[in-house]
Amino acid sequence: MATIDRKVAAVLDARKAANDSDDEDALIAALEDDEDDDGLVSLREKRLQQLHEEVSRSKMMRTLGSGSSIEVKDEKEVLDITTSTKLSVVHFFKPDFGRCAVMDSHLDVLAPKHFDTRFIKINVDNAPFLVTKLNVRVLPCVIAFIDGVGVDRIIGFEGLGNGVKFTTQDLERRLLSAGVLIRTKMDFDPDHAPESSNMGRKKIELDEDDDDWD
Repeated sequence: MATIDRKVAAVLDARKAANDSDDEDALIAALEDDEDDDGLVSLREKRLQQLHEEVSRSKMMRTLGSGSSIEVKDEKEVLDITTSTKLSVVHFFKPDFGRCAVMDSHLDVLAPKHFDTRFIKINVDNAPFLVTKLNVRVLPCVIAFIDGVGVDRIIGFEGLGNGVKFTTQDLERRLLSAGVLIRTKMDFDPDHAPESSNMGRKKIELDEDDDDWD
């Protein structure tokens, strides 16, 4: 996928943060307000074309289920999504595990920002075949897929900042390095989910072994 112009990206991300990323007229106005001396006619036309393409692609991806982190109940659906979608992230979880709630809070922030990627989760009790096939033993377990092939696996909070205190930005960097996200979108806010993260930390302090599942 071609890299889009930095100003187009900045306008799209700013309007998405304001929940106004589908209003193409507002996006065009914001882009023109941000133009400077390098806004030559050819460059302006290129930016407008990229803006239109990104808005259209965003709408199309949302019709396919992107834009939110959803729970699926059937492991066959997990297989269908990961094999039919270019980029996908799957969270294997248990609803009563505090660390899984923490991971969910960060994935819920990333999903609407990274519409090119499908974010789904499944209760391990509903996925015995996948749990065995993918050797899921510790929760949370987040697996990144590209064209149906697993390219990275986050076990617990391994490799994410300072343990349970990792930020949404830490998680985004990890998924970016795996190639399952297109570009950085979290540089304006390093945490973004303090309430849910604090709630998850409190539960973990009460049950230090809640990620051991086998």
